[in-house]
Amino acid sequence: MKSLDATLQAALDERRQQHLYRQRVNVASGCGPALGVNGQSLLNFCSNDYLGLAGHPDIAAALKAGVDAYGTGSGASHLISGHSVAHQRLEEQLAEFTGRPRALLFSTGYMANLGVINALVGRHDLVLQDQLNHASLLDGGRLTRADFRRYKHSSLSHLQWLLERSSARRKLVVTDGVFSMDGDLAPLVKISALASEHNAWLMVDDAHGVGVLGATGGGIVEQQNLSLPQVPILMGTLGKSFGTFGAFVAGSEALIETLIQFARSYIYTTALPPSIACATSASLKIVAQEHWRRDHLCALIARFREGAQHIGLHLMASTTPIQPVLINDDQRVNEISQLLRAKGIMVGAIRPPTVPEGSGRLRICLSAAHSEQQVDQLLEALESVGA
Repeated sequence: MKSLDATLQAALDERRQQHLYRQRVNVASGCGPALGVNGQSLLNFCSNDYLGLAGHPDIAAALKAGVDAYGTGSGASHLISGHSVAHQRLEEQLAEFTGRPRALLFSTGYMANLGVINALVGRHDLVLQDQLNHASLLDGGRLTRADFRRYKHSSLSHLQWLLERSSARRKLVVTDGVFSMDGDLAPLVKISALASEHNAWLMVDDAHGVGVLGATGGGIVEQQNLSLPQVPILMGTLGKSFGTFGAFVAGSEALIETLIQFARSYIYTTALPPSIACATSASLKIVAQEHWRRDHLCALIARFREGAQHIGLHLMASTTPIQPVLINDDQRVNEISQLLRAKGIMVGAIRPPTVPEGSGRLRICLSAAHSEQQVDQLLEALESVGA
């Protein structure tokens, strides 16, 4: 039998030969429209800081004030002594922001998704998920003892076929609101109608929609005018549009109390630092009040798509800040990413297993912190490297 290191190294070598090896980048600056990397300033088109709030001075000031008031750590789980008044205040603000009776904070979106799915379903139940859902949702489904199935991406007919053939006690339909690698939107109105018709519950992960979509940034549920009964389980993250860290689930009183009692990833982990809750409370006000950020972001998206069409880039059907440029060559996409970096542009090179084989892409993310000139510079660089 090979040693641990020999076995692992063989798998690592194989991944490198397949041009799928991942490497970290050491960033020497805060998240913003430009990043400091290896002494070079690179235009940042790869973060999820959609509203440009990750470096906002008011949010930073709220974080510092939170540290002064509460220290650097919470010291315990929410159910022991880690639930501060800052956490409680933020949960109440998130409930009001989403138009739901209650909200519950989680340390990460991954933990929220694992916790919710496993708290709601188990043996003899059914979990149906879009095949392009985020890894955390898919892992949450796999960890249950329920019958776990994936339906074709946004396919209402496939979803209906699976629902019609199930006699499960509980049925849970789970979908991203905005799909993180394609940037498209789930057809939630129709999915909700199907779920209701077949007595299934609907869970929406709106990590990439909250803050961006809707008149006040309420996300895809607000944009598509869906009610609490239509989407009873709503998850959102705080490390993207809100520029801080963590996640939340919003829903009914019964849902939140159930998660407090049964969601293991909530019960058995240390609470977020209260200072993060203070920072997010400040961010939430900016998201709700500064509509110009969403307006500017929408204008940048339109500008990028128009320019991309003009130079012949292969875009996907996305109206969100996530604008994938399909390369369809898993080796070539990494080469193009490196060429762009040499021209001062940083974008994500997305390859399997994150996306299906042969669908390698540049995942370009736009932010309200970007200028029109920076978007034009991106387009020029994409054209020059033959993207």
